[in-house]
Amino acid sequence: MAGQVNGEEGDTRVQALRGAVARLRRQLAVLPGELPDRAVADDELAALDAMVSHGLPEVPRLRRSLLLIAGAVGSVSALSPALTEVREGIDSFGELPRG
Repeated sequence: MAGQVNGEEGDTRVQALRGAVARLRRQLAVLPGELPDRAVADDELAALDAMVSHGLPEVPRLRRSLLLIAGAVGSVSALSPALTEVREGIDSFGELPRG
């Protein structure tokens, strides 16, 4: 894991976070009714997926995305388990060493 340069080369944290992001995106897509900040959540979920698809992401950026997503969907109880899974995936990165 420590020697991984590209996020798609087998880092289990990357795989877990990508799976969690995909599940939350699917659940958000089929959520009935209006969600005023749906576009914000969609954009940040896409950004999270892109970050982990292109190598080990910056933890502060991951956490910023999580805050935006949680603010956008946090009051929707149906999305709570999937959002928790995304948070746990981000937490698995801890503080990554700088360059």
